[in-house]
Amino acid sequence: MNRRTLPVAVVATATAALLLSACGGGGGKTDDKITGSEQSATPSAPASASASPSDTAGRPKITLPADFKNEFEGWTTGDPVKDALLSDISQRINATDAAIASDEAESAAIPFYYKGEALLGASTWIAKLKNDGLTPTGSARYFNPKIEMFNETSAGVGYCSDEGKAFAKERKTGKVLTTPVTDNSYVTYRIRVDKNPQGVWQTTQLVSQRGDKKCTP
Repeated sequence: MNRRTLPVAVVATATAALLLSACGGGGGKTDDKITGSEQSATPSAPASASASPSDTAGRPKITLPADFKNEFEGWTTGDPVKDALLSDISQRINATDAAIASDEAESAAIPFYYKGEALLGASTWIAKLKNDGLTPTGSARYFNPKIEMFNETSAGVGYCSDEGKAFAKERKTGKVLTTPVTDNSYVTYRIRVDKNPQGVWQTTQLVSQRGDKKCTP
């Protein structure tokens, strides 16, 4: 099967002000490419938060800190396959933030929702933020998901995040490192997901671009 690639420049800055650039996925590398074809828009749908699909995959429980939340707008399509896919992406996003905030050294949810190069990038990013003594606070908004199914078990997905109300907080002091809202508060994500034998849509590739015009107001 012939596949085109989607090049996306990555902005994965590990400063406190840009803590949540990884919350959509765990960072990335400049000039990474997502294997697959261009994404097409999903059908419009009412805004809603997603929940894990009801199945026997044994999805881990994910607990975000009390002072942080992720909101998912338009995260349903009416198509059961795409909705299950988006649900697993939302759980992966939550798992990333929960792992950063957790006192545990490792989270079982990270290798559950990530695989391959995306897993390596997420693990490195989470470890750095924990070592820097930072944790997320506030709220992030994820919106405008676009999906293209490559086949029954793989897809390319694009989405936006609004981090204007999401900040880093110092673990030791509790100080919130607030930043002004600019175009850089918005991040464009491009990912590849692959469905494993247990029915979980794992993120296998992820790149991001901060301040991209596709997601800024």
